[in-house]
Amino acid sequence: MIKTPYLLFLGDAPDQLAAKVAIGIKDWRPENAVAQLRMDGCGADLGIVEMTLSEAKAAGAKTLVIGVANRGGIISDAWKVVLKEALGMGYDLASGLHNLLRDEADLAEIAAANFCTLHDVRVPSVEYPIANGKKRTGKRCLTVGTDCSVGKMYTAMAMDTEMNKRGMKSTFRATGQTGILITGGGVPLDAVIADFMAGSVEYLTPSNDEDHWDHIEGQGSLFHVSYSGVTLALVHGGQPDALILGHEPTRAHMRGLPEYQQPSLETLRDTALALARVGNPACQVVGISVNTQHMSHDAAVAYLTKVEDRMGLPTVDPIRIGAGRLVDALAAI
Repeated sequence: MIKTPYLLFLGDAPDQLAAKVAIGIKDWRPENAVAQLRMDGCGADLGIVEMTLSEAKAAGAKTLVIGVANRGGIISDAWKVVLKEALGMGYDLASGLHNLLRDEADLAEIAAANFCTLHDVRVPSVEYPIANGKKRTGKRCLTVGTDCSVGKMYTAMAMDTEMNKRGMKSTFRATGQTGILITGGGVPLDAVIADFMAGSVEYLTPSNDEDHWDHIEGQGSLFHVSYSGVTLALVHGGQPDALILGHEPTRAHMRGLPEYQQPSLETLRDTALALARVGNPACQVVGISVNTQHMSHDAAVAYLTKVEDRMGLPTVDPIRIGAGRLVDALAAI
């Protein structure tokens, strides 16, 4: 188990979106976030207290969490200066990057000398089966996005939280580094060998009570050429009964791909539903989750109303407005 609470390391993250791991922990497990630690030039800010390694240690922090998800998952030499100092002070390290802490000989040597633990949450700990596509009891909901990083995890967690408040049977199923660090378990899907990806999602969402909902953390986008494979594994392995469409309306292009534009919500609906019905012919698209964080309140409300009128589906920002209407839509299935 990863020791809590955490000091959240943002390094030299260029913007808020790059620090989504730390932001997720701060938003959903604030009791575990003692402080943030940033390097010169960091463009992200969690809005919590800033501490040095020494100050955070004195405040009770036990693990330094790399809260940045950079392209390629690289641990830079500049970061290593901070990571080595942290290990020397007795911090454990936790990371969800593809560049594993345990593979860095210098970090591993210092960790061993100081009896510290290196946690690589993006390492599968189970031998997952190949998917068989057999129908499982219980119900499952998956958010699919027009792009990466549009709020798919936040949508799932908001719906799970709302269901639990209502006394409904519900579980959030983490499939990425942020979700795993928040909940303490899950499948690091993008690190699973391709043949076993869909099977790992079946493993993660086993048969359950008929009225129990699994909220599967979405990943990537069917329309993002870099990460579409992980999304399709979720669609087929999850066999969702319900799809939520996720969208961020202020972007000029696909995340990290300036040559590509996001699909329309209609295109996402039709494509995702056709693929989902391969594994579950009864799957339905039941709602739309829009990330309006970069819009004013009035502009957000106007946009949500316009999309709902156009699409004929309940359309909300589950963080700004609440996930109640999305839960209502699931309850009606």
